[in-house]
Formats: sequence, C-alpha cells, structure tokens
Amino acid sequence: MLRLPFELMLALRYLSPKRTFVSVITLISVFGVMLGVAVLIIVISVMTGFDHQLTDRILGFNAHLKITSDEPIVDYESVADIVSTNRLVKGAAPFVFGQVLAETQSDGGAGLAIAPVIRGVDANREGKVSVLLSSVIEGAADVRGNGILVGRVFASKLGLTVGDRLAIYSIPELRKMEREYRERSGKSADSRELFLATDFEVRGVFDVGYYEFNDMFVVCSLANAQDLTGMGDAVHGLMVILNDPMLADQARNELEQVLGPGYRISTWKEDYSDILDALLVEKNVMFYLLFFIMIVAAFGITSALITFVVQKTREIGILKALGASSRQIMWIFLSQSMFVGVLGVAAGYGLGMLAVSYRNEFLFFLRRVTGFQLFPEQIYSFRELPALIIPSDIWIICGGSLLICLLAGMFPAWNAGRMKPVEALRHE
Repeated sequence: MLRLPFELMLALRYLSPKRTFVSVITLISVFGVMLGVAVLIIVISVMTGFDHQLTDRILGFNAHLKITSDEPIVDYESVADIVSTNRLVKGAAPFVFGQVLAETQSDGGAGLAIAPVIRGVDANREGKVSVLLSSVIEGAADVRGNGILVGRVFASKLGLTVGDRLAIYSIPELRKMEREYRERSGKSADSRELFLATDFEVRGVFDVGYYEFNDMFVVCSLANAQDLTGMGDAVHGLMVILNDPMLADQARNELEQVLGPGYRISTWKEDYSDILDALLVEKNVMFYLLFFIMIVAAFGITSALITFVVQKTREIGILKALGASSRQIMWIFLSQSMFVGVLGVAAGYGLGMLAVSYRNEFLFFLRRVTGFQLFPEQIYSFRELPALIIPSDIWIICGGSLLICLLAGMFPAWNAGRMKPVEALRHE
C-alpha cells in the first residue's frame, strides 16, 4: 500500500472541508484560480482564432504577393509565365481593380445605387491564386459575357438574387462626361451626349468569409473590368500565390532579381501589417493583463495560508520538538498551495475548454434571449466567433498559473518553517 509522506498527509488533512472561515477562503482561492485560468484560455484562444482566420481570409482573397508597376502592365501574360517558373510560386493571375457606380433596376422608379470596387479576373487563372470562384454559394462562378459575381452582404443590401440585372457606370467615363459638359457649359444642356451604363447580369453570390470583401467587391471578367476602368489591354498587376506564405519575403527577393527594377512586389505581410500587428499586440496585452486575475487569486492563497499558520502554531511547535525539520514544515504549507493550484487549474482548464467549444452556441442563445448581437459581423468581419487552441498557449497558461500558486504559498511556508519550538509553544 502506497503511503504518502507525512507533509502531504497533514496538508490534505488541513484542507479537508470544514465549516470554518479558513475553508471558505480556500474555496474562494480555488474559484479565483479556476476563473483566471478559464478566462485566459477563452480570451487567448479567441484572439489566436481571430489572427489565424483573418490571415486565411485575407490570403484566400488577395494571394501572397502583388506585382505592380508605375505604368499599367500590358505584357502581363509573359510576366505571369516568368513568375510561374519560380520554385516558390504555386500560381499567378492578372487582376484589375477599380471603383465603379452600380445601380439596381427598379420597375417603380430609381433603383438603389452604391459605389463598390470591381475586380476583374481571368477565370482560367483565378482558381490558382484565390478561393473566390470556389466560394460561390448561390448561382455559378460564371463571369463570361456580361456576367458578374457579387458578395453576400452586397447582394443583401441591394436585394439582389441570381438573374437580376445591375447597371454599372464607369468612373473614368463619368469624369470624361463631366469634363465635356463643363466645356459645353455655354451651350444648351440638351446638346451633351448621354452616357449609358453597362448592363450586367448577376450570375452568382460569393461568400469568402470576410465581411469587408463580401460587402464592397463585385467580380467580372478581366476584359469587362479593363473597359470599366479604362485600362485598355493592360492590367493593374498580378497576384501570386506561394507554396508557403511564410516565404513571401524570400520569394519577393528572388522575383525582384528576375523581373528587374520596373516592377514593385508587395507581400501580404506588408499589405495588412497594420491590422495583423494590432491583433498580435492586443493578444499579448490581454495575456499580461488577464494574468493579474491569477495574482489576485494568489493573494487569496497567501491570506488563507497565513491564517493556517497562525491557527496551527501549536502543532508546528510540537512537530519541531519531535524532530521535524524546517524544510518539512515548509512543505506542509507549500503542499496546500500546490493542491489549491492543481484543483483550480484543472477546473479552469475544463471550464475554459467547455466555453471555447460551445462559444457560438452561447452567443446565439444570448441573441435569441436578449435580442442583442454581442458579435456583430459588420464590426468584426466574421459571422461566427473564431477560436483556435494552441497547446503551447495552454501549457503556458496552466504552468504559469500553477507556478504563481506555489509562489503565493512561499512566504507563509517560509515563516512557518523558521519558527522555533519554544516560541511556538510559549503562548499555548
């Protein structure tokens, strides 16, 4: 039969539930540790999930590298072929970006108008650099002719469905018309030419999982985008996807040597460094701030052990008189803080993992009960609360919390160990 050392046996006996003020302090200490660990696990997992999902959404829509130039790129096919020969490159595709004016058609009068960003894609190449064409949730990924794809939020705002018509005005053409009108300002207003919009058919609705992209982008063929933005046969640049996005800097250096000084290459880290760095800083700050909850719980452990030491002064004197060493007395009270820490960390780990697993169900329940949306998509850009559990983060949280609990019991245990038998029994 396994026999515990007498230090652990006494520690367990002192921690046994009794209706005393000390036992209440012990339970509060355990609850404090549990709450601190659970909150740390929940917050860090959610922040990590934000970081990873935001990166995935950005890379899924915008690829890993963007190649642009001071002038529109006319020979983009040859540039794409050169880029594709690099060992780090998985695929390359041309793109055209530009703001347009879109208006819905209404039988009862003027339709709704909005100014989205139009993105022209090469349907044969786009599937190699983004998840856009594979993210169509309604209709088909068809941009042939005057077909157009719209984001889920964009379609909801304008009440669009597959098969609806959308009139799109070219901003360069509108500016040209304005200049011509000003030049003819001395003539009759009826003498100016009438500018007609290009009529497009909504062929599909896409959802790339990021609110901003679903709200502000419409997608058409490369040729149509070139006409609407006044690019002619040129493009704004090329999107490049890599086999490993973490090697973006290395790939840029290699491509710059091949393409020469006439081209600019930006990485996904540079394009979205502000928001990604902000998330990382926020995660680290939250981690350090929430660890103060553990420090508060540690004060509870310290106060409980100080009370234990005062109450057990006579027992400490007797143990010292019977030959117990100072180290053994210290271990009695350190064991108590260790037990409190283990119980609190284990309970906090279970509560935190449970909360992370059912986080969205909890949010949906609160939304149904209160009618208040705690996680609005238009602010956070995600339909559901993301979370990602990384084992190293869990080890740091649980290990750090347990270490704080042990340090909290260090001073009372040291004070108990340095007592002398005569002084401990003098007032008994």
